[in-house]
Amino acid sequence: MESILIQHATLFIALAAIFGLFMAWGIGANDVANAMGTSVGSGALTFRQAVMIAAVFELAGAVLAGGEVTATIRKGIIDISSIGDQPELLVYGMLASLLAAGIWLLVASRQGWPVSTTHSIVGAIVGFGAVGIGMEAVHWGKVGTIVASWVTSPLLAGAISYFLFRSIQKLIINTDNPAESARKYVPAYIFIVGFIIAMVTMVKGLTHVGVKLPMNQSAMIAVAIGILITVIGAAMIKRIKYDPEANRDFHFASMEKIFGVLMIFTAMAIAFAHGSNDVANAIGPVAAIVGVVQSAGEIAAKSATPLWILLIGGGGIVFGLMTYGHKVIATVGTGITELTPSRGFAATLGAAITIVFASGTGLPISTTHTLVGGVLGVGIARGIGALNGDVIKTIFMSWIVTLPAGAGLSILFFFLFKGVLG
Repeated sequence: MESILIQHATLFIALAAIFGLFMAWGIGANDVANAMGTSVGSGALTFRQAVMIAAVFELAGAVLAGGEVTATIRKGIIDISSIGDQPELLVYGMLASLLAAGIWLLVASRQGWPVSTTHSIVGAIVGFGAVGIGMEAVHWGKVGTIVASWVTSPLLAGAISYFLFRSIQKLIINTDNPAESARKYVPAYIFIVGFIIAMVTMVKGLTHVGVKLPMNQSAMIAVAIGILITVIGAAMIKRIKYDPEANRDFHFASMEKIFGVLMIFTAMAIAFAHGSNDVANAIGPVAAIVGVVQSAGEIAAKSATPLWILLIGGGGIVFGLMTYGHKVIATVGTGITELTPSRGFAATLGAAITIVFASGTGLPISTTHTLVGGVLGVGIARGIGALNGDVIKTIFMSWIVTLPAGAGLSILFFFLFKGVLG
């Protein structure tokens, strides 16, 4: 059966690249729009600025820190040894998964539903594995861990965001002079953002590029990066022009302007975190296909993800956001609860911290769930009446539909490819 792979090698790799790009486009249209929704919705960034930040930091996250999760998507969900002497089944299945997840994301993005790209691809891979290869081929334990993380990640992000926003309320919002307090404390929040992202990149992200630093060195570099970013942020805060009139209408106008600076940094953080975790949803299957085809059916236990595949993922994501991201941005940015820069900051940072840690442990969690959890946490901190129940219900329903939709489409395409190419 080796001959099928050798015979159609170029076709398989070309299809993998095209479907991977399509899936990455869907991630950009749907998921990055979630990630940027808080920044755009709170008025801290324009859509164009959000696209520019996403372009740079999604790509950086994908290339620098995307390797760990890619390994899970590529070979953690399906037991590769059960395929035996039919390696082409893995190729059909991964192609089917990419196409299925990509189509579902296109449908969801058209509707403005923020669904989970991680659900879409994991559901698709489980679908073809269970039906096309056999129930025993699926690592149900691993799937269980991933499913559990879909519940724990929004709870964790919600909790972090809740306490972050409470700290902002205590230190800044509920003081006599919020703008003065913001000037004093916001640099500390900027330091936290810089330090956490740098730390996780050092400890986890760079290992697959072959850079391994001892813990104390990583910590020192992360502190230095945190300080550098704080200095830049402080300089930006100094340059803000305040409008005394605006404060008369809205007591917190000057304070929110300062948080606007902070939102620029949290937008970078969430784009980086998102690139590091979710690029795997598009390129994990591509890496699996390329690995099998290039080794003529040898299913390697460990293979590095080639750089061109990481670039397809990062590039496709940015393109999806530019061309089709505006609908989902509206849902997350203004639909769930009214966001201002200080609220958006707490939601985004809570989500970014959660995603980056999950990414470091190789758990594909849902950015969407995490971010919606963060926004809900901030809403709860403001009082439950601040939440829009209808929007939350719709989002919740679209989450439930995503798994079966991904699995069903994937099974369909799997048998189609098997029939046509086999």
